[in-house]
Amino acid sequence: MRPFRYSSFSVVYILIAVNVAVFLIQNVFPVSSYYLAMIPAYVMEGWVWQFVTYMFAHGGVRHIFFNMLGLFIFGPHVEQEMGSFEFLCYYLVTGMIAGIASFAVYVFLGTQALLLGASGALFAVELAFAAYFPHAMLAVFGLIPVRAPMLVLGYTALELFFSVSGLQAGVAHMTHLFGFAAGWLYLMIRFRINPWRAFRGR
Repeated sequence: MRPFRYSSFSVVYILIAVNVAVFLIQNVFPVSSYYLAMIPAYVMEGWVWQFVTYMFAHGGVRHIFFNMLGLFIFGPHVEQEMGSFEFLCYYLVTGMIAGIASFAVYVFLGTQALLLGASGALFAVELAFAAYFPHAMLAVFGLIPVRAPMLVLGYTALELFFSVSGLQAGVAHMTHLFGFAAGWLYLMIRFRINPWRAFRGR
């Protein structure tokens, strides 16, 4: 499958606006969160739209602020490389895969959960940024310069640790990891980009 023809219309800012609008709707109509979040029991009753809507709903001001900040920082650079249509496809597909995979795990384990937030798709965006700009330096805590691939891989290792250890309960670490994996596969299939080789400058 070939990527879409390149075009640019700042889809990142449209996504941010949609996320903010949905968050405002959640606050005005709190019950809407149950229609938008990914809830395994509801999905099994046919509410399959939640595989898409969950990534636009958030659980609080801090949650949406940091997710949109990450999208604002990394998204425009990735969109410029991919093109707007392809970036939108990348964002939605990786987010959906992260949600579907999380749903499968929840059902398998018999876990009742309410999944919401853009973190799965955002993790895929951060992976793409590191693959496209492997020599970019990011400041950890605003002080320590770290190459983008090292930061992404380090964060992934932490997510894996928290997922296995059960620490930081209430955070969808699995969804973050699924977003990372979906982004990796997308880059390889659509762009023939092997992130590992890109991280190593090859």
